[in-house]
Amino acid sequence: MCFFSRQSKNATELEHRFNAKIANKQMFETAIVYNGFTYPKTPVITCNNKDIFQHFQWGLIPFWAKDDSIKQYTLNAKIETLNEKPAFKSVVNKRCLIIADGFYEWQWLDLKGKQKQKYLITLPNNDLFAFAGLWSEWSNKETGEITKSYSIVTTETNAQMSIIHNSKKRMPIILTKENEYNWLANDSFENFKKVEIALSAVKE
Repeated sequence: MCFFSRQSKNATELEHRFNAKIANKQMFETAIVYNGFTYPKTPVITCNNKDIFQHFQWGLIPFWAKDDSIKQYTLNAKIETLNEKPAFKSVVNKRCLIIADGFYEWQWLDLKGKQKQKYLITLPNNDLFAFAGLWSEWSNKETGEITKSYSIVTTETNAQMSIIHNSKKRMPIILTKENEYNWLANDSFENFKKVEIALSAVKE
């Protein structure tokens, strides 16, 4: 699971790292904490526009939704069931990169989770990276407003993260530079189920 992320780098750093331009710089801002349950708009790169950063809402709304209330349940998408869940099976080929430089997770210190330790998870050098994501476009039938939104794809924890996220044992799929565009090009899900990239965990 991943409900809290970070994107603290400036616009120039994003554009240099991903070789893309920010479509609307007025929307761009850094964030020490993105809270998924506030449905923020964050930078993404989509499969059909790889040269541009757009700002999409966290919390995927499928095109068929009657209203946007489903977004509270679609902050994450399990990679094992993407082809089964109604919210995701129609957008499995609408891939995106969700830009970040960290995310937050809580380690349970007792069996019921009454005591928890918060961790900030980053790359060892604190560089930018991308989560694997799916995106959708939804039209509000009452207002005509179009919302572009996304979900972070998750997988089972690797050995490192299973110690930290020791309750649900889920983690976001963090792509390497080498496989970011393989994700956008609709490579098989099987190639992304294991997150091998080294991470750094700091107690907050």
